[in-house]
Amino acid sequence: MAVEALYEAREASFRRQAGAEQRRSLALSRARLAAFVGGAVALVAALNSGDPLRTTLFIAAASLAAAFAGLVAVHNRIEDRLQREEVLASINRRQAARVRRVWTDFPPAGGPVSDAHPYAQDLDVAGRASLINLCLAAGTPQGVRTLEAWLLAPAEPAAILDRQQAVAELAPLLDFRQELLARATLARRGAAADAATLERFFAWSEGRPWLISRPWLAWLTRLLGAIATGLALAHAAGLTSEPLWLLPVIPNVVLWFVLARRIERTFDHAFARNAAPGQEAVMFEVVCRREFTSPLLRALRARTLGADTAMRRLQRLMELADIRLTTLVHFPLNALTLWDFHVLFAVERWQATAGSRVRDWFDAIGELEALSGFAGLRHDNPAWAMPELADLGADALLDARALGHPLIDERVRVANDVRVGPPGTFLFVTGSNMSGKSTLLRAIGVNVVLAQAGAPVCAAAMRLPRLAVQTSMRVQDSLEEGVSYFMAALKRLKMILAEARGDAAPRAPWKMQTDAPRVLYLLDEILQGTNTAERQIAVRTILVQLLTSGAIGAVTSHDLSLADADDLRRAAVPVHFTEHFHEGPDGMSMQFDYTLRPGVATSRNALKLMKMVGIDAAPADS
Repeated sequence: MAVEALYEAREASFRRQAGAEQRRSLALSRARLAAFVGGAVALVAALNSGDPLRTTLFIAAASLAAAFAGLVAVHNRIEDRLQREEVLASINRRQAARVRRVWTDFPPAGGPVSDAHPYAQDLDVAGRASLINLCLAAGTPQGVRTLEAWLLAPAEPAAILDRQQAVAELAPLLDFRQELLARATLARRGAAADAATLERFFAWSEGRPWLISRPWLAWLTRLLGAIATGLALAHAAGLTSEPLWLLPVIPNVVLWFVLARRIERTFDHAFARNAAPGQEAVMFEVVCRREFTSPLLRALRARTLGADTAMRRLQRLMELADIRLTTLVHFPLNALTLWDFHVLFAVERWQATAGSRVRDWFDAIGELEALSGFAGLRHDNPAWAMPELADLGADALLDARALGHPLIDERVRVANDVRVGPPGTFLFVTGSNMSGKSTLLRAIGVNVVLAQAGAPVCAAAMRLPRLAVQTSMRVQDSLEEGVSYFMAALKRLKMILAEARGDAAPRAPWKMQTDAPRVLYLLDEILQGTNTAERQIAVRTILVQLLTSGAIGAVTSHDLSLADADDLRRAAVPVHFTEHFHEGPDGMSMQFDYTLRPGVATSRNALKLMKMVGIDAAPADS
């Protein structure tokens, strides 16, 4: 596919650039070593030489030291470019795997989802082969969390339209989207940038500064540090014959030791993420220097303005605080100047001026990353449609043309035209084993979830009202809770009926916040754990209640007579899948075309499947 080839070409290009930067880095490492050794040799020689050679050697040592410092700065920039090229190469490799739907290349995404969620388990929202992994273009915990939240709860229509506009603008901006992801990834590399650490950082940022709220202590540390430093300089200049500077050093050391734990705790909260602030500054800069036209993107950019400057300032403060990691320098510096207090005061000034905005900066980046993931879907699948939102009327229905399952590779995916609704009807899907019934239900549900998150859908066109998706597909029994499969299925169906009737309580976080949408139920072979006669009665009763509630939906079943009752026959819209058997030299083979056809199924395959796997399907003798 053209998109896959694009990502492979980009990966190869970034690998070549990374190789070139690696060679430059190696050459500079050797030059740094030569400058360091040369400077050290020149310094030692100068200390053991007489004039005028000593002066020349000192100049040479100083020049080599300056050259070493310059080489270190250049080397750091090359290393930054090298890491960037490597990350971008990895991003494109993973994106090519995503296009091929090679889910084994991805770790499970998203957190644990409650069994009580109306659709997350059945529609693979989280996990390895999941909607989150399909859309994921986030390098920050906020990005992952935002994407997960959007996929777990439908947005309001106005928010959906705003996201659609933003996605349309971001889709062609491949370089921008990948640069944002690369910088967010680099900010987490080698840094404790997990969600818990970030939350502690946010809590500290929003908290009350400690030293600033004690101005007497701030002025005392300044005074003591100034006295000790002034007396030390006077003694070094020969202005005093006695080391009077030792007198203020004693209270300095006492004060430092008394409050050292408090200072260290503040530094831990502010700098626990190691080198993250500098990389985060670049991440914010990527957004701030970009101009957008869609209202949502402009609003997100406005929320991040100033973040790059503030995070660079925090990075410099972290570097000053890191002197504490070098004991031979840290102790005398604190004894003389109370260095940690001055750095703490600067850190708390940063906290007072920028701290209240930090969480919103990162939340804005998280929303932008979620939109970038949806934009990647649109870029990689130009044939996918942006769904049209319809009014929630009496004739509300879901209408999709060439609907497919987005988690299936395009090369094997089969698309079908699907219509669910209007109220008072249900799509009755029949067919033999493995023919595609469950996949059709999931395709419907997954695309509705994408549509109501603001993403493109795997369809040539799609129109839908606001829907509350409710599924019953992968019902699990529970030995721990003593719940059988049949009882678990009944509990699930009770939840769906309560939602359809509008008497579900309490309101869960995944429900829409305003007037209730129409329920879309997707029921796959429900109530299998009982005898056929009782199962038919139970399923028909449930379907009648769903129909009278105004919900729309689709039901799969092997039981072709399920809709024969008068009250269901008029409501059922029967469609089916079929299969083809072929006798060959290696025995019988079975093929599916996964094409949806009108009417009920006309074939069964259970006995033939038994024969194919080598089980005798002949009736047993009495």
